[in-house]
Amino acid sequence: MATSKDTQINIDFISLKRDITSWCHELGFQKTGIADIDLTVAEERLAKWLRSNFHGSMEYMERHGTKRSRPQELVPGTLRVITVGMEYLPQEQKIAIDLLDDKESAYISRYALGRDYHKVLRRRLRTLANRIENNIGKFGYRIFVDSAPVLEKALAEKSGIGWIGKHTNLIDRDTGSWFFLGELYTDLPLPIDAAEVSHCGSCNVCIDICPTNAIVAPYSLDARRCISYLTIENKGAIPVEFRKDIGNRIYGCDDCQLFCPWNKFAKPTAEKDFAPRHELDSAQLTELFAWDEETWLDKTKGSAIRRVGFERWLRNIAVALGNAETTNEVIIALRSRQEDVSSLVAEHVEWALKQHDITLKNQNS
Repeated sequence: MATSKDTQINIDFISLKRDITSWCHELGFQKTGIADIDLTVAEERLAKWLRSNFHGSMEYMERHGTKRSRPQELVPGTLRVITVGMEYLPQEQKIAIDLLDDKESAYISRYALGRDYHKVLRRRLRTLANRIENNIGKFGYRIFVDSAPVLEKALAEKSGIGWIGKHTNLIDRDTGSWFFLGELYTDLPLPIDAAEVSHCGSCNVCIDICPTNAIVAPYSLDARRCISYLTIENKGAIPVEFRKDIGNRIYGCDDCQLFCPWNKFAKPTAEKDFAPRHELDSAQLTELFAWDEETWLDKTKGSAIRRVGFERWLRNIAVALGNAETTNEVIIALRSRQEDVSSLVAEHVEWALKQHDITLKNQNS
């Protein structure tokens, strides 16, 4: 970053901060906060989490050393981080909760139903940076939206946007936890906001509701047990011990948010970019399993779902079909891919068919 100190002398940073907050609101960000770059406590927590191997195969979490927890090492010259939040809940929560009980339907994490949030937030943060530049002249900055080694939740908590709950997601006391985060690292010495503190109290709903017991202690998540990790980050076979608990969740999991008492205040977003696409909020498992790769590429264009690839998409659906009710339609769908060219898919199909074989045997005994 290369903002001239002489240039900054005549800037009214208090006024600039008010303008930034106003511009963020105009750009569709419901939350804005500014933090300094001291993440000492968060760095210690991260180190402990990594030592426990809770990151599983996400080796990128340790790849960059202290750059993740020391913004000035990632972007030299950084003095402040502007964090923004954009709400994304596409529908009333009850729709999602009911869907979890519908074994024939596919459950996709609410954040992935609409347009890829990385693109949405990055574009608007770029507009924010341009507005600041038009106001004060050239300044140093870099934009991040889950795209680099950034401790975004720690920065958001420090900027007062919310607190990190026992499920390790960020919670705002007024609107809940259904919002995306983005950051603008800057060399401007803007006034900082007061950090938020935890308001979870004695509540353990998220811990108790987690299907795979991934929240091993308050504020501590073992990603290796988390359905979001298992269905998205995990590139290999899904451990057999977790397959039944996955239910019909084929991409991610929202349980710890869906049942969090703070989310009773959450309202569906008016942001059109996050509205469900291609009826993925109500699709049948057998329908999705019948897609060929060309159809999948077309239906997931511009979606965060693309990150898993077609093979893992089928792997996840095979597990969900194994957990579905035993019907001719389900059996036919699974058998159609019993000899899939992907050994990963075929292995999960075989497991799924065995679940229905067990069900049929129990029914006939």
